[in-house]
Amino acid sequence: EITTRLVGSEMCIRDSLHFSNVNVHEHGHGDADAHDCSCSFACPIRTGTKLPPLIESAQKGLATRTSFDLKRGAHELPAFFVCFWDKGGIHLIELKNISKDFGSGEKAVHAVRDVSLSIGSGEIFGIIGFSGAGKSTLVRCINLLERPSSGSVFVAGQDLTALSAKDLRAARKKIGMIFQHFNLMPSRTVAGNVAYPLKGSGLSKEDIQKKVATLLELVGIGDKSDAYPSQLSGGQKQRVAIARALANDPQVLLCDEATSALDPQTTKAILHLLKHLNETLGITIVLITHEMAVVKEICDRVAVMEYGRVVEQGEVFTVFAEPKQDITKSFIHTTSNLQKVEALIAEDSPVTRLQPGELIVRLSYVQRNVNEPIISAVSQMFNVSLNIIFADITIVQDSPIGGTVAIISGERKQITKAIEYLIEKNVGVEVIKDARADR
Repeated sequence: EITTRLVGSEMCIRDSLHFSNVNVHEHGHGDADAHDCSCSFACPIRTGTKLPPLIESAQKGLATRTSFDLKRGAHELPAFFVCFWDKGGIHLIELKNISKDFGSGEKAVHAVRDVSLSIGSGEIFGIIGFSGAGKSTLVRCINLLERPSSGSVFVAGQDLTALSAKDLRAARKKIGMIFQHFNLMPSRTVAGNVAYPLKGSGLSKEDIQKKVATLLELVGIGDKSDAYPSQLSGGQKQRVAIARALANDPQVLLCDEATSALDPQTTKAILHLLKHLNETLGITIVLITHEMAVVKEICDRVAVMEYGRVVEQGEVFTVFAEPKQDITKSFIHTTSNLQKVEALIAEDSPVTRLQPGELIVRLSYVQRNVNEPIISAVSQMFNVSLNIIFADITIVQDSPIGGTVAIISGERKQITKAIEYLIEKNVGVEVIKDARADR
């Protein structure tokens, strides 16, 4: 297998395409299996080329035989030769002005209020909010377990709200769902639970058994097929639920608080499994949670809900780096220990007591390009000391984010220059406590 880079003036969103079984003929022509499970569309631009659309095959992780011009050893194609969208390029799910009310009149509960969202094919999209925010109601509107009071739900181009009961049942087969409390049937074995959605599928008994075995291996519990739910741990039960949700080869997997009943270590394992399924199957995942740490772990984008409305949304890195709403800031603070300094100051902790001329600052790394040894550089360049009280750096979407809380001491003018330098380097600087006036 080789990776072919796309080069030229018309670069695509994604700059590589995977080929295997490559045959290079004379004059630079060749053929190969083209595949990339996260790509959603491919089309020929140049006259005379034959590049079949990869919509279905790419989403299923399959290969499509294609022709191309490729010089042996070069591993390059002109960018105009192939053009396709990456994750999010095609809106697999579109929610348009969704509202959901329970009851009527003065006692009506407005669970979801005029929500519009677009979720791309192959994305892991998080929806976060405190209890009662409307996030679970919203996700149940995607497969019409809750029919919206108003608005439209489009999945793979179909308006589910306009379908007949029969067509809706068929459409739901391509939308898997897992829940906080697993919802397994206690009287059936693990294999029986996973096989249940395949009743009436037209598959033979042998084919169903093979599929169930493959799914159980995929989720890491191939040895538990004959066990009953009562004999499983919480993490194992959720793996059964995931395998069952995948039985009909869905395009979408809805996860409603899927890790809330699990311990931290098991939560991490389930999140890694979901990420693996997203990468290998190309499945779109919508993940409902009240934990920002879950969003940070695997999501591409996130929407924040409050009182039935989406108040903020965007790339996970951007939302973490520059939260705009108070509710978002509150969620982010739950994943960081950098906020502890206010409590220590209020308690007059010895850790935060300052000498004249010192100050406490919170340094926030909010740009993807912040990867220099900033603190050591500032100390050397401006002859100031930075005594770190807290540090909390994490990786979000392959970029560092977080910050440090430190006491800065030195000459007043040098401290000012050091702060200006930090700001120039895209580091957020927030002065928490200032004793410079005491000098």
